[in-house]
Amino acid sequence: MSMKKVLNEVTEFFCEFVKPPYKITSVQPTDQGWDVIVEVIEEKEYMKAYAKDQMVGVYHARLNKEMEVESYDRRSLRARSSLDLYQE
Repeated sequence: MSMKKVLNEVTEFFCEFVKPPYKITSVQPTDQGWDVIVEVIEEKEYMKAYAKDQMVGVYHARLNKEMEVESYDRRSLRARSSLDLYQE
């Protein structure tokens, strides 16, 4: 299975059900499929209206071997300018 297909499937899923990805920062193959870390800009309009830094949600998504997103959850929320790193 190609990395490009994983990236396309995750991007399509997040655009439809969550928000468009800001960055996909990690893609790891597993025995069951793929684990992906996705960053998404949260509350863009609200933060912009109040001249605040944008918030970035860090999500963990799991794809099965058929390239279907089986689960996702937000692992953290941080300011876009923050240097906080995702830790599992």
